[in-house]
Amino acid sequence: MKVIVIGATGTIGAEIVTALAGHEVITVSRSAGEYRADIQDKASLEKLFAAIGEVDAIVSAAGGGAFKPITELSDEDYAFSLGYKLMGQVNVIRTGMKYIKPGGSITVTSGTLARVAMPAAAAIGMINAGLEGFVRSAALDLKGKVRLNVVSPPWVAETLSGMGQDPAGGQKAADVAKAYVKVITGTATGQIIDSQTGKAV
Repeated sequence: MKVIVIGATGTIGAEIVTALAGHEVITVSRSAGEYRADIQDKASLEKLFAAIGEVDAIVSAAGGGAFKPITELSDEDYAFSLGYKLMGQVNVIRTGMKYIKPGGSITVTSGTLARVAMPAAAAIGMINAGLEGFVRSAALDLKGKVRLNVVSPPWVAETLSGMGQDPAGGQKAADVAKAYVKVITGTATGQIIDSQTGKAV
């Protein structure tokens, strides 16, 4: 398969690239990789997909948001969160679906905070849950012509280590990547896949 991985230099993205060994993988990030694009900039995505042409799959492991208590979240924090991880990935779908071969797929990334509440996660929980709701309904509109799915990782062990926390409470990025490969090579659409169980939630 010919697969575009957006966010290919990130913790999860780099492992997805490794896990897709044997396929033709095109790497994309904001500052490195074969191609550069910013998911916050729809025009850069349109330029990217037009330059690459038809592919079997697109994966987005990019996006972020503000992690602060609600009492500290500013208008700018909300705008950044909505514009980056939510609308950024929605735009990957909106622009990328025109370049997917019949039966191919687009897989985006949410996270466990869509369903598990914790302090300072109001903005992150909102955008993760919003992305999951979007994909469930958008997949119905596409009627299997393009398969849309979400992989939902927990805290990633390497991220926890980088934050000075115990990595034992997270999932290794290499194991998270296996869920993306399963979705890309499978037949599911409109599913939210828990990377720990490999099952829909």
